[in-house]
Amino acid sequence: MPASTRVVVDVMPKPEILDPQGQAIANALPSLGFSSIASVRQGKRFEVEIAGEATEEALDEVRRAAATLLANPVIEDFEIRVEVAQ
Repeated sequence: MPASTRVVVDVMPKPEILDPQGQAIANALPSLGFSSIASVRQGKRFEVEIAGEATEEALDEVRRAAATLLANPVIEDFEIRVEVAQ
């Protein structure tokens, strides 16, 4: 049994929400030679260490934490995934 497991929470603005940071990055890319990138959306990544294995109960707790503190559910969506140890 692993001592801890890493769970990644990716938080992104909902598609209908304006993303000014992503737009600023997308606007700067052509001047830096990146001409094939059409758009950019900027989000956040959280790495959460849980004790032991990634049981459904542990993942549910991470989901509750993400919905309560890590993401603003009014304007952001989130996904969680277990990161495989390298």
